[in-house]
Amino acid sequence: MQSYIFPDRAEWPKILERPALDNSQLEATVSQVLQDIRKNGDQALKAYTQKFDGVDLDQLQLTSEEIAAAEASLSPELKEAIQIAQQNIERFHAQQQLKVEVVETMPGVQCWRKSVGIEKVGLYIPGGTAPLFSTVLMLGIPAKLAGCKEIVLCSPPRTENTVHPAVIYAANLVGVTKIFKVGGVQAVGAMAYGTESVPQVYKIFGPGNQYVTAAKQLVNKEGLPIDMPAGPSEVLVCADESANPAFVAADLLSQAEHGTDSQVVLVTFSEATLAKVQAAVAEQLAQLPRKEIAEGALENSAGVVLKDQSEAIDFINAYAPEHLILAMKQAEEVGEAIINAGSVFLGNYTPESVGDYASGTNHTLPTNGFARSYSGVSLDSFVKKITFQKLSREGLQRLGPAVEKMAEAEELIAHKNAVSIRLQSLEGSSKDGSI
Repeated sequence: MQSYIFPDRAEWPKILERPALDNSQLEATVSQVLQDIRKNGDQALKAYTQKFDGVDLDQLQLTSEEIAAAEASLSPELKEAIQIAQQNIERFHAQQQLKVEVVETMPGVQCWRKSVGIEKVGLYIPGGTAPLFSTVLMLGIPAKLAGCKEIVLCSPPRTENTVHPAVIYAANLVGVTKIFKVGGVQAVGAMAYGTESVPQVYKIFGPGNQYVTAAKQLVNKEGLPIDMPAGPSEVLVCADESANPAFVAADLLSQAEHGTDSQVVLVTFSEATLAKVQAAVAEQLAQLPRKEIAEGALENSAGVVLKDQSEAIDFINAYAPEHLILAMKQAEEVGEAIINAGSVFLGNYTPESVGDYASGTNHTLPTNGFARSYSGVSLDSFVKKITFQKLSREGLQRLGPAVEKMAEAEELIAHKNAVSIRLQSLEGSSKDGSI
């Protein structure tokens, strides 16, 4: 982790750079796979699964027997933990449902908006170095609450020709309608274009490696919505003298172990605090099973000493972290000043891990600075909002003349006529006494 002591603001952009990848060749490879999936469907899916995962598939969709076997293989303790997380996530996201409110913008003119679940959604769940069954909860629960009718999940098969049992259990628990043993670029292609077995969906969600990310971005260019632009995971921890160095080190390492391309940033206010945290990082790192991965991430990372809280707020908002931990006395006050972050964790007893798993908030968040303009996944991500309006005769008579004038000014006479013909009809009706 590179250290920066009271850096000038002119140095901030360099300090805040994310790890850069050259995706030009990668995109060409991904595009070729996607087009093969579009053309050859299930045949191509099976071929790529054999090539990339080393698994020969007879069938792509999990059977009810496989789902039951997965559930039976999990310990009662893990099932209970998943159920606790499910309850909290469901409770938090259920509160995001909005009631339909009719607004009378002027007498006789009513407008309202209704949320409708996206009919078919696709969830991608990685299964590589870390099978993210927690992400099944984060995506499947709001999809079900939103009223999505078809929830398709793809996750790569393991060598024993099945998906990780915790992924299967979580998917069945939250109401996923179909589970497929397909991973990587080929899974994104299958959900984007549809195959003989995998239904085409209207929006794709979920994290993945650089190949999956590139595939999502390419199908997005073709017109299929995705949850958000995504890059490697990241955390910024802002710690003052009240922070426990061991806690801060654990938070930094919990993010660093995601991947060698992850990034962690420590902001503090004294060289002494920085040194204590760095010592704790070295001590805990030595004990981690994923030590080599975390070490790679730390090479992309920085420890920064700033002069005061105000400067820290500016630094944080400039970075726009995916995860922000405020291990500070005035955590809530500083939190109120944050305008660019995916999710904020307040105080010394709120590790990022609780949001990753079970506090109730969603862990699918904008990375790579996209927190400046994107929100994390929520119930809104799975719905589209349709507006309605209804005018009475009196409403049209009140509003119509303004619309006529505006349409005429824009030289859209047919627009004007659509109002005028009705107003003339109403005027004629009033004269003959039919109103």
